[in-house]
Amino acid sequence: MPPTVLLLSTELAAVFRKSAQAWWMLVRVLVPTVVAVKLLHDAGLVPWVAAPLTPIMTLLGLPPAMGLVWATAMVNSIYGGLAVFAALAPSLSTLDATTLGILMLVAHSLPVEIQIARLAGARPAFQLLLRLAGAVLLAWSFRRLALAFGALGEPAAIHWLPEPPGPGWWPFALAQAQSLAAILAIIFALSLTMRVLTALGFTRLAETLLAPVLRAMGIGPEAALITVAGTVLGLSYGSGLILTETRCGRVSPKDTVAAISLMGLAHAVIEDTLLLALIGGHPSGLLWARLAFAFLVTAALTRLAARLPEPVFCRWLFRPHPEAAAVPACCPTHRPEGT
Repeated sequence: MPPTVLLLSTELAAVFRKSAQAWWMLVRVLVPTVVAVKLLHDAGLVPWVAAPLTPIMTLLGLPPAMGLVWATAMVNSIYGGLAVFAALAPSLSTLDATTLGILMLVAHSLPVEIQIARLAGARPAFQLLLRLAGAVLLAWSFRRLALAFGALGEPAAIHWLPEPPGPGWWPFALAQAQSLAAILAIIFALSLTMRVLTALGFTRLAETLLAPVLRAMGIGPEAALITVAGTVLGLSYGSGLILTETRCGRVSPKDTVAAISLMGLAHAVIEDTLLLALIGGHPSGLLWARLAFAFLVTAALTRLAARLPEPVFCRWLFRPHPEAAAVPACCPTHRPEGT
């Protein structure tokens, strides 16, 4: 076998193996979730389960059942939310799909991602509030703007949504098996796309283009490229780098909070945008509005943090890692030299 073909085969196998591992972790959560949704749907209880989020759905002009989609995405993942979306098979406009997509993009996988933010140095309560309030505020603002211009009112072009199964559990099981197979294909395709974009230099290009914007927002050069990497590739990647740099004292606490906040509001912007576009979301909301919103909020946050007294900053925004070198004296884990 020629070396080039062997290398490509090895890369493809590695991408598929990682995709399959991620998919299997999802399957173990998604199967009970979609079965529960089926039981709730057959019993007519979906509106009751989604009831706590109904006021928000009403505010945003979405069907109440979409609250269950968002709740699943928040607790589980975007893929989990999409599985529930497929089970409900709603009829939405492009604006509806984009509004729902914004909610899912800004606030998803919260138990895992808030923990990641905590480990990287951010206060979890503030990050949770930022993600939830940011999701609703951005979705509402974008929807009002689109309605004012009469935009995105056409039916959503849903590229991935299986046909609603017939009555009974056997058609349901077949439909869910097809959905799970499609999710595996989507994960593999997106992972492969990200690998190709990285190999072609597009990821580095995105980092180069975004770094000056981050510096203009007040994020220092020590954290700028790391933040761009997290914004492009994902919160886990960026937060891990931030944690490493904070431990060494190369990233300041205020840069840490700004970077984690920005990555919380907008991360994995290529992969996740492509994913929500599959249910008819429009890039104007899924990508551009989300980036602009994240930049504006982070810029305001950096200016606010610069004015806060250190005790207030440490109490509400920053939670240092015990091994971090760059820790303000007011923080509980700070140990003066010689003690």
